[in-house]
Amino acid sequence: MFGFWRLFRAWQGIGIDLGTATVLIYVKGKNIMLREPSVIAVGRDGKEVRAVGEEAYRMLGRTPANIVAARPMRDGVIADYDLTEKMLKAFVRKVNAGFNPHIMVCVPSGVTEVEKRAVLQATREVGARKAYLIEEPLAAAIGAGIDVTEPTGSMIVDIGGGTADIAVISLGGIVVAESIRIAGNAFDEAIIRHIRQKENHLIGERTAEEIKINIGAAMIDKPGDVLEYEVRGRDLINGLPKTITVNTNDVVAALAEPLEKIGEGVKRVLEKAPPELVSDVIDRGIIMTGSGSLLRNFDLLLRDLTGIPVVVAENPSDCVAVGTGKALDMLRTLRDALTTDNGLRR
Repeated sequence: MFGFWRLFRAWQGIGIDLGTATVLIYVKGKNIMLREPSVIAVGRDGKEVRAVGEEAYRMLGRTPANIVAARPMRDGVIADYDLTEKMLKAFVRKVNAGFNPHIMVCVPSGVTEVEKRAVLQATREVGARKAYLIEEPLAAAIGAGIDVTEPTGSMIVDIGGGTADIAVISLGGIVVAESIRIAGNAFDEAIIRHIRQKENHLIGERTAEEIKINIGAAMIDKPGDVLEYEVRGRDLINGLPKTITVNTNDVVAALAEPLEKIGEGVKRVLEKAPPELVSDVIDRGIIMTGSGSLLRNFDLLLRDLTGIPVVVAENPSDCVAVGTGKALDMLRTLRDALTTDNGLRR
């Protein structure tokens, strides 16, 4: 009987990629069971939850005065603690992960102790028996299939919604890392600004995201890379609705500045890494993960900037969530790299 309960409890574990744009939940033995936008809709008093995830995302910019739809995460960390807790509770209930599971949550590298405590506290409030934190680049590497315990350097560039996390990993830990609060959401904002300045045309964040997904690129590699897309919005001169056509060149121009800052971050991490590990990275290449790595030709841009081969991981959007869940089976190996809910390294 005792052996049965040990086996039962061993499977009660979930990994959460608590992203700025999307929340993914990995359940041990079942893979990714939830993938929904990090959005919650509540009553104006902030108490009654009206919707979470996809349903709440459809409400953004469309709510009446008595409902507020918001993103409680900003730049990879908790911006509104109460709303984040409510959103997490709703998501954990959806996946039916069992009673008081062990929960591993990823956080950007370089977050403050205060930000870590906020995530741990929110996780415990959800009902976790034990809460753990793992840094995003390490989780991404595990999810991408890299053996992080080897005495060999691996470089991860994880581009999420709120942060770009860049790290060199060896022997089960992060040797050098940098977290830049420029990622997918910043790309959308850059597209909005560019179209407003160039065309006197105002679009929303959902339209900007559609542009990025459908015709976006980090650079033009060949003539066939240039695509066109019709965009509806408001003319800023007369205030009336208007449809314009934008193309890939517009997106490349809009994203030049944020992509340059990410490229500079990659160079800084390489400069700080020990020479032996840089040699390993040159041999093995840079691994890109996160939904932001799906931007066309982003890997080619980083290759040109660094002179190092760049590979986009298989299912890059899932790597962090999968790695966060798999890390629950590596607690002993990763004990020096994890933070637990007692505030100490395990």
